[in-house]
Amino acid sequence: MKIVGLTGGIGSGKSTVARFFEELGVPVYIADDAGKYLLANSKVVRRKMIALLGEECYVDGKPNKQYIASIIFNDSDKLAAVNNIIHPKVAQHFKRWMKKHTSPYCIKEAAVLFENGGYLNCDYTILVTAPEEVRVSRVQKRDNSTREQVMSRINSQWSDSEKIPLANYVIVNVDLEVTKQEVTKLHNKLS
Repeated sequence: MKIVGLTGGIGSGKSTVARFFEELGVPVYIADDAGKYLLANSKVVRRKMIALLGEECYVDGKPNKQYIASIIFNDSDKLAAVNNIIHPKVAQHFKRWMKKHTSPYCIKEAAVLFENGGYLNCDYTILVTAPEEVRVSRVQKRDNSTREQVMSRINSQWSDSEKIPLANYVIVNVDLEVTKQEVTKLHNKLS
């Protein structure tokens, strides 16, 4: 099965694109969901996170996402350290997930596909982009965030100009109908 990496900055609409692939019957693995699951349920991840960020990163046995975000999106070294804890576990989880699916290809949606080198394990990559103001507006509505919080997260990620040269396909996600048509074209090409 071919692995098609799907990525894009926060608010670009990569989850929407992933859903369109799912509607076409393509198996879709959401790395962020797997990371959240492992953050909450893996004893190894929990132990390493507490060693890195302190006991405050878990409250009543659950990840304290606001506390974690307040640190990692303002400290690139801490962000890299957290990624080094979670990403290898997600990679193991993905390998187990792949064994359960048969299809010409699957989608592996990951926010930091290029930043962490995960694209090197993909047969193809798709980058979803959108203008910055559209992204900010989407995230503010979705997460009830301030503009400053959204910009902090955007600035912690690589820019589209850094990602585009590494992508096999780029989808500009502004108009949903056009995006859906692009996904269908790509699906036909990849099948």
